[in-house]
Amino acid sequence: MVITVVCDVLGKANNGSTIAANNLIGYLKERGHTVRVLCADQDKKGREGYFVVPNKNFLCFNKYVRANGITLAKPNKKIIRSALDGVDIVHVMFPFSLGIASAKMAKEMHLPVSAGFHMLAENFTTHLHMEHVELASKITYAHFHKLYKNCDAIHYPTRYLRTVYERLYGETNGYIISNGVNDIFAPQSVSAKDELIRILCIGRYSKEKAQGVLIDAVKHSKYKSKIQLILAGVGPLKEELERQAEGLPVPPIFRLYSHEEIVNVINSAYLYVHPAEVEAEGISCMEAMACGIVPIISNAEKCATRGYALTPNSLFLSGKPRDLAAKIDWWIDHPDEREAYGQVYYSFSKKNFDQATCMSEMERMLFETVEKFSAK
Repeated sequence: MVITVVCDVLGKANNGSTIAANNLIGYLKERGHTVRVLCADQDKKGREGYFVVPNKNFLCFNKYVRANGITLAKPNKKIIRSALDGVDIVHVMFPFSLGIASAKMAKEMHLPVSAGFHMLAENFTTHLHMEHVELASKITYAHFHKLYKNCDAIHYPTRYLRTVYERLYGETNGYIISNGVNDIFAPQSVSAKDELIRILCIGRYSKEKAQGVLIDAVKHSKYKSKIQLILAGVGPLKEELERQAEGLPVPPIFRLYSHEEIVNVINSAYLYVHPAEVEAEGISCMEAMACGIVPIISNAEKCATRGYALTPNSLFLSGKPRDLAAKIDWWIDHPDEREAYGQVYYSFSKKNFDQATCMSEMERMLFETVEKFSAK
């Protein structure tokens, strides 16, 4: 097939959705499909298969947007039409301007469209400090619906996401398929040169990821003199989190790791903590489980990742540092249980998040969508 993948946000692999987009593009190419990528990454101009639109100008908010490690696309009808001309199907990754415009044009051109539902409204409204305003969420989903109403199939990485959307807009031709975990994430033996207890958290430094809860939890831990936090990521709250972490007995590490580096970092961790209060899937947590690292996950209502907890000791009360500290201390106090559950989480990951299986399901979704569309 000839497939156009539309990515309002592509760029560096510093968030789960971008990683998912790159994985899908790579897999489809390996399977022999011709893949066109419609995006706003200016460094892709001139590269075969890439159709690059301008970046959207947010004026005084440009610095904030860049601090989140992203750029957003400004639709250009001529470029969109060139990217869509002669394709078998259009797959849209995000419900933003470029994706919405591309889906609309695809319908005008009588092309089938599929799209991924990778975002909760709160992923957006949190940045406006309106994550608890129901009207703001409804307006956001109404904007997302401009894309999904033009879709012949919708990809939901988790059942929770499908429930969220279908409660608002009714039943869809939905496929629940995890974005999966790359095979490079596997258990490795990493020899420690010290006796530190490393606790890892991966995610953009932003409000909804709630790394501050983890920092405060370490302050309440009876093992705080031995714990080293590794907060892997990038984002606008870095300086604020660094200030919050001042005074910890063991200085934490704040830095962004490459895709290859993070495998060793994960395997060096005693525990993985996922404190996010808003999470559509939680690929970084899935990657940790694939390495046999026990997670502790927020039980927040908007955190789909909470469904991965296989024991009560892997769940903590959202936004409650003392409860998180108690869970951290329990796992440190019970190393045998941590070892055993590491194997349980590894097996769970292989069964549910094997990337080859997940990508094969994505390919099947695209084939079926084309067939059903042609049958109409």
